[in-house]
Amino acid sequence: MSLRVLAAMSGGVDSAVAAARAAEAGHDVTGVHLALSANPQSYRTGARGCCTLEDSRDARRAADVIGIPFYVWDMAERFHRDVVEDFVSEYAAGRTPNPCLRCNEKIKFEAVLDRALALGFDAVVTGHHARLSDGVLRRSADAGKDQSYVLGVLTREQLAHAMFPLGDSTKAQVREEAAARGLAVAAKPDSHDVCFIADGDTRGFLAERLGAEPGPIVDESGAVVGSHAGSYGFTIGQRKGLHIDRPTADGRPRYVLSIEPVSNTVTVGPRSSLAVRSIVAERPVWNGPLPAPHAPVACDVQLRAHGEVYPCRAQLSGDLLNIELDTPATGVAAGQAAVLYHSDTVLGSATITSST
Repeated sequence: MSLRVLAAMSGGVDSAVAAARAAEAGHDVTGVHLALSANPQSYRTGARGCCTLEDSRDARRAADVIGIPFYVWDMAERFHRDVVEDFVSEYAAGRTPNPCLRCNEKIKFEAVLDRALALGFDAVVTGHHARLSDGVLRRSADAGKDQSYVLGVLTREQLAHAMFPLGDSTKAQVREEAAARGLAVAAKPDSHDVCFIADGDTRGFLAERLGAEPGPIVDESGAVVGSHAGSYGFTIGQRKGLHIDRPTADGRPRYVLSIEPVSNTVTVGPRSSLAVRSIVAERPVWNGPLPAPHAPVACDVQLRAHGEVYPCRAQLSGDLLNIELDTPATGVAAGQAAVLYHSDTVLGSATITSST
């Protein structure tokens, strides 16, 4: 069945090939590039780029080669509010956000999809490496490039209007296909890190917006072992860049165990103290093929993008998702997503609020 689809074209190889495949499948495809910065020069460029003027030109050239109409949509104000400001406020609250996940949720599959449906499109096509069949989200065939984790926040309704044509291909196959199609982005490097932090210095970016807020670094006994310029510059499980004055008696490294923004205190300790077995998460989204788990269900959980997968038991309790891990996890940070899987199928997700 031929559909009228909107292809979100970032300027990279994945979205270009996804758009080309959708067109080749007989769909009526229109390409759109999202202008996400009011000042594009402030965003990353070149090999580490995303959403820059260079990317807009690359997307337009790819659309010309594919032979589809192409437009640029200005989403800068929405992106700044829903992604950049959310990123800053989450760190200020002692949490560790995932801006790519938030961009998928709020921009590509809320703002863009809403506008696309209003304009009469049937679906949005993206270059994400994930599989989608009958509205069920599954991991990509390329495990190293799988992006189902950052799509786990999407609702069933959003997935019903999404297309991920690359899910059965490896990244190497996508690049080969792009070259064969004459797409100039075939060898363009992947984007990395946070697109709106031009120099990659997250701590400096946050300090510029939140200001210096000196405070203590303490060990588990409460003894002061160092100081910091702002608790927002740390994340749970961090080992490097702590600038601790007093070494441990056994010489072992310390890790960030907790961040308390009200008292502006960072607590550090041994790696063993990072281990958690119980996780509470809010804003659950149940988008998989199984009914919501009002009784404990055995499944797997991923707690970070490209992170380890842990066997667990999960249960919805009101507006919260309770997760009991079979084996301890480390580096579990509030603000990250907990995405549940059954084998390679996404069951649902929620945002971590606490862990013990």
